[in-house]
Amino acid sequence: MAEGNKQITGKQKRRWRLRRCNVQMLVITIVMLALLSSILIVRMQKLNETIAHLTAQVEMLSRLVEEERAQAANLREELQAAGRQDSFTAGKESEGQQAAQDQETKGEVQQTGQGIKDGVQQTAAQVTAMHKVYLTIDDGPSSVTQDILDILKQYGIKATFFVVGKDGETAKESLKQIVEDGHTLGMHSGTHNYTELYASIESFAEDLEAQRKYLYEVTGVTCDIYRFPGGSSNTVKTRAVDMADLAKYLDSQGIRFFDWNISSGDGSSVVLPVETLVENCTANISKYETSVILMHDSPLKSTTLEALPKIIEIIQGMEDTVILPITDETELVQHIKWQDEEQ
Repeated sequence: MAEGNKQITGKQKRRWRLRRCNVQMLVITIVMLALLSSILIVRMQKLNETIAHLTAQVEMLSRLVEEERAQAANLREELQAAGRQDSFTAGKESEGQQAAQDQETKGEVQQTGQGIKDGVQQTAAQVTAMHKVYLTIDDGPSSVTQDILDILKQYGIKATFFVVGKDGETAKESLKQIVEDGHTLGMHSGTHNYTELYASIESFAEDLEAQRKYLYEVTGVTCDIYRFPGGSSNTVKTRAVDMADLAKYLDSQGIRFFDWNISSGDGSSVVLPVETLVENCTANISKYETSVILMHDSPLKSTTLEALPKIIEIIQGMEDTVILPITDETELVQHIKWQDEEQ
């Protein structure tokens, strides 16, 4: 019996040792699995963060691509429009020269330099300078609007701001300052969204009325001049309405629209050198009796702000040339013919 008990006891011990080993292995396995799970969770979190970061970058790049495409389209439209306007106005050079000779024959005094003398703003009708130049600034207000206003004030120059529908106190203050400083306030659409704006006459009219009302509430000015986003000669593929019909609608509302015959080139996606902007804005002024220069109010156009004083100084130094804001008396510069022949 004693030997049997000893044998049983030995078997039990072996079983206990085996069970102990199994338990230890199970514990080790559980610990390793827990550790691997922790590592996997950490890596998954990092992977998720990486994916989120890459997704954000892709979205940002997509936006940039869309902006680049839109700006490229605008640049093509401006170049096409400028080409059409050059062709349209080429025949006016001889007329301008003849008008200048007639004025000299009559002994009229030609004024040069700024359109502001002794603090009194001169209208287009009062100024007899042969070349009238209108600085027009689109897309504001922005964070650099005040800088532009400061430069204009420094040189005693009045310009024309074609603004878009930007809300907020800073934007409102800039709009008020534009008016208080004696500049001309014009509309450039509320949304600047080609697809929505040019979907129909109704959508255009709704946008126009909303912006006109907003600008009146902020500044007390009822705007009566307009610039089409992309110009009246735009070739926007999503446009579903004829620009001539929109021009006629504006006319029915007592609103005149202005395009341009000189472009600074700062509407492109590329930031142009100061020298290029100055050359673009000043080289062809002598070709026109009325020069409407297109520029943009945007913090992304850093060289535009730097070029503005030089542009003004060169124009002020030109013979028989004056810088004015757009008024009711300003000769229209338009890329398209929209009026009926009988008119």
